Amino acid sequence: MGRASRVASLWWVAGPAAGLLAGTALQMQQPELWAAGGVRGVGAAAVVLAVLAWFVHGRAPRLALAGATLAALALSFAMTSERAALRLADALPAALEGEDLEVTGLIVEMPRPGQLGTHFIFEVESARHGDKPVSVPQRLALGWYRGAADEALLLGPGEALRAGQRWRLPLRLRQPHGSANPHGFDLELWYFERGIGASGVVRSRAAQAAVKLDEAAGAPIERARQAARETIERRVADPVAAGALAALALGDQGAIDRDGWELFRLSGVAHLMSISGLHVTMLAWLAAGAIGALWRRSERLALMLPARAAGRWGGLAVAAGYALFAGWGVPAQRTVWMLAAVVVLRSGGLRWPLHLVLLVAGAIVVALDPWALMQPGFWLSFVAVALLAASSPDRAAPAAGRRSRIAAALRSGLREQAVATIGLTPLTMLFFQQISVVGFAANVVAIPLVTLVITPLALLGLAWPWLWAPAAWCVQALLAYLSALVGLPFAVWTAAAAPAWAVAAGLVGGALAVMPLPWRLRALALPLMLPLLLPFVARPADGRFELVAVDIGQGTSVLLRTRTHLLVYDTGPQYSADADAGSRVLVPLLRARGERAVDLLVLSHRDTDHVGGAASLMAALPVRRLSSSLADEHPLRALAAERGIAQERCRQGQRWRWDGVDFEMLHPLPADYGADGGARKPNAMSCVLRVSAGARSVLLTGDIEAAQEAALRERESALASEVLLVPHHGSRTSSSGGFLDAVGPRLALVQAAYRSRFGHPAPDIMARYAARGIAVVRSDRCGAWTWSAEGSASCTREADRRYWTHRLPAVDEPVPLARPPN
Repeated sequence: MGRASRVASLWWVAGPAAGLLAGTALQMQQPELWAAGGVRGVGAAAVVLAVLAWFVHGRAPRLALAGATLAALALSFAMTSERAALRLADALPAALEGEDLEVTGLIVEMPRPGQLGTHFIFEVESARHGDKPVSVPQRLALGWYRGAADEALLLGPGEALRAGQRWRLPLRLRQPHGSANPHGFDLELWYFERGIGASGVVRSRAAQAAVKLDEAAGAPIERARQAARETIERRVADPVAAGALAALALGDQGAIDRDGWELFRLSGVAHLMSISGLHVTMLAWLAAGAIGALWRRSERLALMLPARAAGRWGGLAVAAGYALFAGWGVPAQRTVWMLAAVVVLRSGGLRWPLHLVLLVAGAIVVALDPWALMQPGFWLSFVAVALLAASSPDRAAPAAGRRSRIAAALRSGLREQAVATIGLTPLTMLFFQQISVVGFAANVVAIPLVTLVITPLALLGLAWPWLWAPAAWCVQALLAYLSALVGLPFAVWTAAAAPAWAVAAGLVGGALAVMPLPWRLRALALPLMLPLLLPFVARPADGRFELVAVDIGQGTSVLLRTRTHLLVYDTGPQYSADADAGSRVLVPLLRARGERAVDLLVLSHRDTDHVGGAASLMAALPVRRLSSSLADEHPLRALAAERGIAQERCRQGQRWRWDGVDFEMLHPLPADYGADGGARKPNAMSCVLRVSAGARSVLLTGDIEAAQEAALRERESALASEVLLVPHHGSRTSSSGGFLDAVGPRLALVQAAYRSRFGHPAPDIMARYAARGIAVVRSDRCGAWTWSAEGSASCTREADRRYWTHRLPAVDEPVPLARPPN
């Protein structure tokens, strides 16, 4: 076969592979799935295009290639749509939400123990509602919390929930629902990709107790992984080191706590703390060498299959087995499919360019799991390898002498690290709005230490556990080094989320910076990347403000932005011992908005659904001033004092102006902090803040109740506001008719969780708003609600909608609030 024919044959592989990726990417952008007829029409078009390409490929090869590529695009679009429709059909009926169910099934993944309970994935075999069989989704995400279903009686000393166990559980389920905030984590996509159709909890004090039916009914790989994780936890005393070893040996990223991930992320080595392609490749290389050496010892085996080929196939088998054992993450999948392509090609006497192998591996990954395309790990993994391949200079002759070879290897390693650091900067900024400035220095040490020392010891420890001790020492040394780097000034660069054109320019700039091109072209990299690294952030003009009511579940948090100042009113709830709205929602949102400091943090009162995220917020961003009704002995006041934050009590009569916007604190009274102030209900001490600019105004009320509403109505003549933050999340304790008449809002905001366990907002309270013609926006239906400086309003759940987004029934739909600029 001539060179032209070989090139043409490669295009016939690359075109359809690229078409498959493009068709899947296009399907991911759909806000609603196409109707079945439309999907079948696209599938029929794919068949027609493929047949036409076959008939004309001899006479018009370029036209045939275009047809084959379009056929692959249409086919992938149709097939992904069909798979998505099947997953959407496997949903929990709304009528079963919150009902007491009895469900039998298997724990199919390693459970995740926590301080408050255990989370696990449950594969359903049967379900009943009372005496009636019912249909529920095949896979459930469950939480079994302390005391639920008499857990202490069911699980004896040293026992735990284990993968492979079969249980009959009393459950309450709900449809998958997550918070929806600009640039936020899409929990509903996470559920959808994993085929999880409902989440729920094991019921406490249920009529039917939980019963373990079988100790080992399935999931053998997950059982082995859990046994290995428990062995590591027993043998390694340091929990941080044990978590890192479990992540490296087993792919158990949940074994690393939040603080550990924060350190790895800030130092730029988080990619090493999972099963990366480098780890899988290293294991495949070692296995291939060992198998080939053993194969040569048998003349009979060597005659059946050459030792080199046996080593390649054996290394691939070991790599695939390890990737499956380690959780089958995207980087491991990419490596296994690339290795498989190389082994198959070598066995057939063929060679493909690395970029084509990478493209085919990506197409295989996406064909098997289309929604992997939405993961940052997919793009970081594949683009890193593509950049390293594209930036590699022509191979020079091997250096003579041992020292020369070592020096050449060191230079090559440093060059590859520089390429990865610079080339991946645009993608890192796109996905996380930050890059580690110390990442190069961290990875220069971490990559050889983790890859050549810690990971081999962690893997060998599965056979010889005593090796985990030296591995843990190495982890501890690495942690100390990384902590020192992260402690340096300007260790991390953060920037606001950039517009699409800046992202595109940055991606081009990152590629130019590492490609082996003339310097006059590579010099364009910095100006192309600057709009991504230093994006322009639009701020309100003088006399205007922007408001964001954040979707944080059951709690309150509102951002209010003027031209040069930021006010944060409450910080949402604490979700668990190691997660809160501050770290999970507020800090990522503020960074994506380009906020570098909080000028004033208002904590309305001490309830945890209002102050649960405050500590995380103060740790992540500078807070210049704190205004609250917290008692002097409250831990957050002590934390603020440690950080040198100026503090004051919120009280009626406080007024200030920022950038032409007026702020006035209306409650509590100074006298409320008297001798009996500590005995008052926390809700009664809520800081009430009114913000106004021209004809626009908003009233933030915390959790005040009817008595405080009446007092405000009597003493304040200027309560009228265009937007009202509904008091106490729509509880029956608040929103009295007289108060609503005094405020007279056009729109009311309710910040409450989906299917709130407190019943917020109460239906009769919502009827009270409806009777007055007040439009209501609910965070469980809207997501984050943004009121721009120009007066337009938007709901994140609708603005960023995709077909997997949870949509509630059309009840209490908000009326858009918009007015011409003042």
